[in-house]
Amino acid sequence: MERVAKFLKDAGTYYLATVDGDQPRVRPFGTAHIFEGKLYIQTGKVKDVSKQIHKNPKVEVCAFLNGEWVRVAGELVEDDRIEARQSMLDAYPSLQGMYKADDGNTEVFYFKNATATFSSFTKEPEVVKF
Repeated sequence: MERVAKFLKDAGTYYLATVDGDQPRVRPFGTAHIFEGKLYIQTGKVKDVSKQIHKNPKVEVCAFLNGEWVRVAGELVEDDRIEARQSMLDAYPSLQGMYKADDGNTEVFYFKNATATFSSFTKEPEVVKF
C-alpha cells in the first residue's frame, strides 16, 4: 500500500472513476494519504463525486508516471472522524484554504478490498492487494 500511495503522490494527479446511474464519471484527484494503516483520499460533501461514492462505493483510480501506470480498484469507506480529516489536511496544507476538518463539508474515504495493478509496456503487471 505504501508503494501505491507513493506512486499516486509522485504522479501528482490521478483519475478517479465513479458511476452515476449507468454513466461512468472520471475526474482528476490529487490526495493520497496513509492514516492508521489505510490509504485515504479526500473530497467535499457538496460535490457530485461524493454523492456518487455514497451511492456506489466501488471506484477505480489510475495514474501514469514515467512510462508506468497504476490502477487501483476497490471500495471507498467514509471515515467521519475529525482526526482522519485533520490528518489529511495536515498532509496537504494547500487544501486548508478551501477545507477545514470541522467545516461539515470535508470528507475522507479509505480503500477497502483494494487491488492495485502496476503496469507498463515493458514488464508484466504486478498486483498488490490491501
